[in-house]
Amino acid sequence: MKVSIMSGLVVSAASVLIFSVCAVGAAAAQDVSAGRSLAATCFTCHGTEGNSVGGVPPSLAGRNAAELFQTMKDFQSGKRPATIMHQQSRGYTDPQLQAIGAYFATVKPAAARVPSKP
Repeated sequence: MKVSIMSGLVVSAASVLIFSVCAVGAAAAQDVSAGRSLAATCFTCHGTEGNSVGGVPPSLAGRNAAELFQTMKDFQSGKRPATIMHQQSRGYTDPQLQAIGAYFATVKPAAARVPSKP
């Protein structure tokens, strides 16, 4: 009888662990998806998926999430000089900026591209 109780406990513990891992994975996927939706406005200037053409403005793909968050906070406060980023950064909350940074950190940087000549 003790063996069947122990077996039941082991199976229960394994089930909880598997469910937890799956739930965390699904939540992370939702966070990345939410970050991508928020980051879509960045694509206009910083390129598709954050890979800019010609390096100006800089590419965001593959950058460190904490670094991107701090840069946006510096734009919000006026600490970092910019032309349009002060206004852009003020439209987001801290959790939204963190989600955007987390998204760009997951994107693989593309090879440097040079703008095509007309």
